[in-house]
Amino acid sequence: MKEIAEKTGVSVSSVSLVLNGRDSGRVKPEIARRVRETAERLGYKPNPLARSLRTSHTRILGFVSEEIATTPFAGGIILGAQNAANAFGYMLITVNTDGEADEAKQIAALKRYGVDGFLYAKMSNRVTDIPRELSDYPTVLVDATDRAGRAPGITPDEQAIGYDATMRLVRAGCRRIAYVGCAKPLVAQTERFAGYRHALADAGLRFDESLAVDVMYHQPAQDAVDRLIGEQRPDGVFCWNDARALYVYQAALKLDLTVGRDLSVVGVDNHRLIAETVVPELTTVELPHYEMGYWAVCKAVTLIEGRKPAANRMARTSAPLPPLDGPDQVKVHCALIEKDSVADGKR
Repeated sequence: MKEIAEKTGVSVSSVSLVLNGRDSGRVKPEIARRVRETAERLGYKPNPLARSLRTSHTRILGFVSEEIATTPFAGGIILGAQNAANAFGYMLITVNTDGEADEAKQIAALKRYGVDGFLYAKMSNRVTDIPRELSDYPTVLVDATDRAGRAPGITPDEQAIGYDATMRLVRAGCRRIAYVGCAKPLVAQTERFAGYRHALADAGLRFDESLAVDVMYHQPAQDAVDRLIGEQRPDGVFCWNDARALYVYQAALKLDLTVGRDLSVVGVDNHRLIAETVVPELTTVELPHYEMGYWAVCKAVTLIEGRKPAANRMARTSAPLPPLDGPDQVKVHCALIEKDSVADGKR
C-alpha cells in the first residue's frame, strides 16, 4: 500500500480505504480510480487471512438451503448471490441440507469457518422459522419470510404476478379469463389468485368460479384442464406456473384450438425448457431468482458492515432491486417476458 501511495501521490490511509472498498464519500472518484489502476498494474492482491486477523471479519458468507442447489432453474439465486459476493469482496460457501439435524450440523461447520453472516434460502416463497443456530448472526432470508418477523428477507411480489399476467390478457381483448392454479396451499397460490381476481375487478370483469381450477400434476391435472377448456371455452388463461401451461397447450390441441390465435396463455417462471420449447413460445412472468440472491448478499453486507454498499457495485437486473434501506421484508416486482402465446401480440 505504501508503494501504491507513493506512485499515486496520495496517503496510505486513502489507499487502504480504496482497496478495502470503503472509499465512497471519502476519496475522490478520480483518485480512487488511479489507486485501483495502479494496484492492478502492480499485481496487488489483498491477503484475506491477514485482513481477517486484523478486522475480526473473514468476509465469508454462508448460504444454507434445502433445495436450491439441486433445482436447476432456481440456480439463479446462487448465481446472483455469488456475483454480489464477488462485487463486494466476499466469498460464498453454499451448503444443501436435508433435514433439521443435518441443517444444524452444516451451520455449525460454516461457523467454524468464521463466516460473517448467513443467507437462508427456501423454495416457492415459504413462511419459515429461522434455525436458532442463526439467531446470533446477521441473517437474510431468500424467497422466504421470517414467521417471527425478526430477520430481513426478499420474495417475489406474488400478487403483482397474478395482476400483471391477467391484465396482459385483458389488454389482448380477452373477456373470459381462466385461472389454472396449484392445489397446494402455498403463499404463491393464494397471492397470485388474489392478483388475478383484482385484475378482473379493475377491468370490470366478473369473477366466475367455473373458470378457476387448482390442479397438481399428471393425468388428473390434464383431465381437469381438458374439462375447463372444453366446457367453459375461455379466451385467455393465466397459469400458476409454466408447467401447468403445458396442460392448457395439450387441451387446446385436442380441441383444434391454436394457442396465440384462438386462445391466449400466460405462465409464470420463464422456465427455459418449457417457455422456449413449446410452440408458440410461452409469454411468462420471470421469477426474480438472480435478483433475490443478489439483493440478499447486499443486505447481508449492509448488516455486517453497518453501511450500504457503494451504488456502483449494484448490478443491473431484469427486475429492479428493492432499496436496501427500506422495510426489512421486501418484494421484487417481476418482469413479464413477452413471447407469442397471447393472441394480439401487443407488447
